[in-house]
Amino acid sequence: MSPQATPIADTAQDLELSERLLAPDGSRVQNPRLDPFVVDVDAAQLRALHRDMVVLRRIDAEGVALQRQGQLGLWAPCQGQEATQIGTARALDPRDFVFPSYRETGVIYARGAQPGDYVRMWRGEEGAAYDPAALGVAPLQIIIGAQTLHAVGYALGIQHEKAPEVAVTYFGDGATSQGDVNEAMIFAASYQAPVVFVCQNNHWAISEPVAVQSQYPIAGRAPGFGIPSLRVDGNDVLACLAAMRWALDHARSGRGPAYIEAVTYRMGPHTTADDPTRYRDDAELEAWRRRDPIARLEAYLRSVGEFDDDHVADTQAAADAVAKEMRAACLGMVTRPPLAVFDGVYAEPHTGLERQRDEYAAYLASFESEV
Repeated sequence: MSPQATPIADTAQDLELSERLLAPDGSRVQNPRLDPFVVDVDAAQLRALHRDMVVLRRIDAEGVALQRQGQLGLWAPCQGQEATQIGTARALDPRDFVFPSYRETGVIYARGAQPGDYVRMWRGEEGAAYDPAALGVAPLQIIIGAQTLHAVGYALGIQHEKAPEVAVTYFGDGATSQGDVNEAMIFAASYQAPVVFVCQNNHWAISEPVAVQSQYPIAGRAPGFGIPSLRVDGNDVLACLAAMRWALDHARSGRGPAYIEAVTYRMGPHTTADDPTRYRDDAELEAWRRRDPIARLEAYLRSVGEFDDDHVADTQAAADAVAKEMRAACLGMVTRPPLAVFDGVYAEPHTGLERQRDEYAAYLASFESEV
């Protein structure tokens, strides 16, 4: 299932080299590799996937708005990557454990995140954004690629306990240039750890285009480590679901790690601190806009008579409700007083901690005296 070593010339060719089940116009494509993994998927399940993607896009838009209004320190948009995140996440078993980067809003949504979970970390409030044990998702990782090592370590624990679960890690194309990702793949292959690597190739590592980082498809690297890989159209939610089912089946059956490269596109900025107009061509953006993952699935559902006004209304209502709850949760958060950072550090207070608290209190007081 590994890709051929064909050079990447441009984004259009890059996408055509990927496996898919739904073409950009929404037509169904037969694919002998992927078809066996989606034989059970009916129209109701496809509508659910469409709903998920619409809700995710609304959550993402609300996150951007909250940051622009000063309610969040930062936000990492995922517009355009809805199919990759929803398709792969909906294939997971509740027992599986995910190690995300900072952009996997759709993954935590699919794992049952609550409204406040999307914004707590970006607002700088107490906690790791959500309860990792409750969602089966490790805290969002800001350090590029570090989560891949955590996933492999967790997978080695699964292997030791002979448990039926799988560790899954998400990262971007830029992270594949980091040593951590390559070291994680070495360990995973050497010990045949039950871990799935999901590379969301969204074409831009901040301002660095993927063609500069990799002259050949990224999925082609995995076989060099002894890891089978699959390269899919990341804007095709059905293909992403099938690819993850393939990868999970491989890892869960004791055959070791698997690797997915989902070829997609970041429609917005890298984060809200970024200005993509400084490095990205408008024509490229428009070309990818025509490959919108939500519009693609909608076109297919319409073509088979499984998309109606009731579904549209229900989906929009669900998206608006989640966004409203997310905003209310954000605005309702109460920030702990600064000195509370010292609470709970040690079981018993000691003079060193008291001295640090006094020094920090004096530092805070110095701002008040300047007013």
